[in-house]
Amino acid sequence: MQGHQGHAHADHRAANRRRLAWALCLAAAYTVAEVVGGLITGSLALLADAAHMVSDVAALTLALFASWMASRPGGGRWTFGLARVEILAALAQGGALVAVAILIVIEALGRLEAPSPVMGGGLLLVATGGLLVNLAGLWILREGREHSLNVRGAWLHVASDALGSVGAMSAGFLVWRYGWNWADPAASLIISVLVLYSAWKLLRDAVDVLMEAAPRHLEPERISAALAALPAVQQVHDLHVWSIGSGEISLSCHLVTAEAADSQALLADAYRLLGTEFGIDHATVQIEAPELAGETPRSLCDGGCAPSSAA
Repeated sequence: MQGHQGHAHADHRAANRRRLAWALCLAAAYTVAEVVGGLITGSLALLADAAHMVSDVAALTLALFASWMASRPGGGRWTFGLARVEILAALAQGGALVAVAILIVIEALGRLEAPSPVMGGGLLLVATGGLLVNLAGLWILREGREHSLNVRGAWLHVASDALGSVGAMSAGFLVWRYGWNWADPAASLIISVLVLYSAWKLLRDAVDVLMEAAPRHLEPERISAALAALPAVQQVHDLHVWSIGSGEISLSCHLVTAEAADSQALLADAYRLLGTEFGIDHATVQIEAPELAGETPRSLCDGGCAPSSAA
């Protein structure tokens, strides 16, 4: 049964990597097209949308990297593997996106005071192509998001960029139809807000992982209450929940039990609960007798604890 589930998970991961790779190729190719189109048409909205699409490329790259890293075992000094490499990359990319958004806002405010001529037809055409690429990316990732939080996050990134493309298309239509050149920097301001929102979520999630905060979709109090409700459990303490990397959740806790409790059966129940109810990948559960509740190695050494000096 476990072997069958393992093969199923491996198949899902391989399929998700293919989906992410296709979506990444589409987004990267059209990012270049939008940059070129923005420079030719003089549209700040297109350049802003290209910057937003860069966030998609970053998110898809991280998601693909995370999926690949998840299949690599830890070893040597890297006992948890290398999953946090993607978190460090996300932190750097989030900071870069904030800088790009600020530059877009500064340029847009200047253009609102003195609107520059824009090729509205070209802007509309390129932005429409960007929307089609985003819709294709959403279609490619639609199945993977049901099985992977990692892919779901990438799907939401692409959905956000599709809204940016709609904004750029609206600006292109207003410039082309009515000659409202101010619509271009106005749309770029709206898109910059989407870029900042994407950057904020990226930075927030990266800092959460690095600070070993409990994942936002899990409540430690609820987990503790569920464990405490297991038969023979008298107390739960020292419960910690954190993420090793993107979507890899770990837990450690101590369960104080009655003296006659079957520790192996209780451990199996705890693991089953944590996996099925809370989706926790890795758990370390210590079962304690009542007389050891709350004790630590240092508290039991009666003042004689001293680190051994190196020879």
